[in-house]
Amino acid sequence: MKRIYTRPRALKDVPTHYCPGCGHGIAHRLVAEVVDELGIREKVIGIAPVGCAVVAYNYWDFDCCEAAHGRALAVATAIKRVRPGNIVFTYQGDGDLAAIGTNETIHAANRGENLTVIFINNAVYGMTGGQMAPTTLLKQKTATTPGGRNEKFEGYPLKISEMLAQLRGVKYIERVSLHSPAEVIKARSAVRKAFENQIKGIGFSLVEILSACPTYWGLSPKPSLDWIRDIMVKEFPLGRIK
Repeated sequence: MKRIYTRPRALKDVPTHYCPGCGHGIAHRLVAEVVDELGIREKVIGIAPVGCAVVAYNYWDFDCCEAAHGRALAVATAIKRVRPGNIVFTYQGDGDLAAIGTNETIHAANRGENLTVIFINNAVYGMTGGQMAPTTLLKQKTATTPGGRNEKFEGYPLKISEMLAQLRGVKYIERVSLHSPAEVIKARSAVRKAFENQIKGIGFSLVEILSACPTYWGLSPKPSLDWIRDIMVKEFPLGRIK
């Protein structure tokens, strides 16, 4: 029988701490596959900030650096400027990138830093207890919006990718999803392009990945994927934004 499945060299053979149905494991594998394909494992440096993926360095078999909550792009900028020959990327959730780290995100993008950003959008704060995130949908119930997000009190979901696309320093932004095998393949292609852009010196690239959080959505894994397809994609349309 022909073997068609192998573990990427850049992905450690260890169990993860993620909840059943969480999309982080898939996203980790996509990054690892692309790193292997591009032959950059000895040059890549990942920045893992505070959030569900705070210990992503336990799962990737390449150099990683920890950053304070929201400060991943500040740390990434410093590393890239000191070591311009390395391939530096951040792996950030919606609370980290679009709330606590909004300042770092906007200014790194506006400066056109030659970095790659993997932005996991699951519309909720995961690690800290399921509170409302900037990307939480209207009427979505969270620990801090038990009656559902209300635009009169909490405002509207923040479309950070569309906002960043207006900046001249940004060269590439694409929104993808992990809710089906076909979409995972598209996500992989987007992740690869974002890394290729940095290798070529093109500039700031960001891939937003819609990912499930069954635990804090109050759903089992399969309905969580359906929720992305039927509900979340309407608020955050998939495709290349810039």
